[in-house]
Amino acid sequence: MILVTGATGSVGRHVLAGLVAMGHPVRALSRTPGQVRFPREAEVVQGDLGEPEGLREALRGVRAVYLMAMGGVPVPFAELAERSGVRRIVLLSTCDVLDGVERQPDAVARVHAAFEEAVAGTGMRWTFLRPNEFAGNSLHWAPQIKEGDVVRIPYPLACTAPIHERDIAAVAVRALTEDGHHGAKYVLTGPEAITHADQVGAIGAAIGRALRVEEIPVRDAREQMTRYAPPAIVDAVLGQLAAAIERPPVLTGTVQEVIGRPPYTFADWAREHAGDFG
Repeated sequence: MILVTGATGSVGRHVLAGLVAMGHPVRALSRTPGQVRFPREAEVVQGDLGEPEGLREALRGVRAVYLMAMGGVPVPFAELAERSGVRRIVLLSTCDVLDGVERQPDAVARVHAAFEEAVAGTGMRWTFLRPNEFAGNSLHWAPQIKEGDVVRIPYPLACTAPIHERDIAAVAVRALTEDGHHGAKYVLTGPEAITHADQVGAIGAAIGRALRVEEIPVRDAREQMTRYAPPAIVDAVLGQLAAAIERPPVLTGTVQEVIGRPPYTFADWAREHAGDFG
């Protein structure tokens, strides 16, 4: 049995679908299972990563776990998973995590590093997925695009290597079901480095509209973002974007190496999600 946490998330739902398609027995963990339609082949259980003691039944008979860095209690969950007989964990982390440092650069990296340390401290076989920016982060621009042709964002020249969530999931599925991935820290990128301004252009091409970007002050962006995210996380994200102007991402061939095909481009993602911006 394979347990998928975050089974309704942008990556987790693709992990679930991929495992089901391969015929693996799968259990989906959700805090509100009655509100979501899951594949009929998946067993669905209710649970919260923030309350690991309540997950004993969810972990019963589980030998591999796809883990989201959520809940804020990585050590209790990792210890419970090991005691329950889990042998393999694939953790969705972030490329912001740095190895060999006393202190991580920001709040996002610190949260994920804590989960990495908790999992690595067990006897389970582990794989860490460290993706660059999710292509789906651009969905934050959807409300503006639905209202008009101007997208107001900070740091439009921030250059990232956005990766399709389905590519992250495909790597996760391989690591969950194949040997040879233990101890790997996979840095996952899309096939190209592209600025946020050019991402907006790609979305415009996908929906057949000429979108333009207007840069807004960072303080205005921070005020908007802290309405739905903790200030420490917002500051981390804005800091990463500022750094991405001068320090473009290093592209990796990890997706191709692990799953045998090149990753999708941002334009591919934009065409697939054109309806979200219409």
